[in-house]
Amino acid sequence: MDWELEDSLLCENVRRDFICGTDEAGRGPIAGDVYAAAVILPHGISIGGLNDSKQLSEKNRERLYHVIVEKALAYAIASATIEEIDRYNILNASLLAMRRAVVALSSKIRPDYVLIDGGIARGFDAFSHRGVIKGDTLSPNIAAASILAKVARDRYMRELDGMYPFYRFRKNKGYATGEHIFRLKTFGECPAHRKSFLKNILAEDFMSQIEIEMGYE
Repeated sequence: MDWELEDSLLCENVRRDFICGTDEAGRGPIAGDVYAAAVILPHGISIGGLNDSKQLSEKNRERLYHVIVEKALAYAIASATIEEIDRYNILNASLLAMRRAVVALSSKIRPDYVLIDGGIARGFDAFSHRGVIKGDTLSPNIAAASILAKVARDRYMRELDGMYPFYRFRKNKGYATGEHIFRLKTFGECPAHRKSFLKNILAEDFMSQIEIEMGYE
């Protein structure tokens, strides 16, 4: 991963070491908060293995998390709650979490420019910014943010697993796996589930297919 995207922004109004990347983790699951991070890395730094968090093993994400936290000029992690996801929808809640992360980072270093993963970048008008489709594969700052957000959310899901062990959140991270859906049907929903995500998932025909796939027919 190179610094071509960040290099293209450098001018008198955008300084080296003042470009922030932000990304979220947890848009797809049916349980848990959505997390986001914002990161400013030293411009041009080389971090071995840095990549989109989805392309990394859990072990490598954990390793890189510690490297990023140590090397970053500034970083922040934030979230939007289950209630906010149900109220505003997951896209708006994800943007809210990213804005919170950028604002928190700004208390340490106010960025000259914010790179936002994805094509939608609403609500960042306080900063010069742009959305970057597949930005976590193009920008080291966004990739670093994706790793911090993913690791932070996975740790949070392990905490939820201790509170609600029936659903095996430690294993499925809140995603709608066959086992998770079956347990949801067996035990009912818990406060960690996103109610707005459950309407179609709990439909009878959907559940019947899950039971066939898992051998419960």
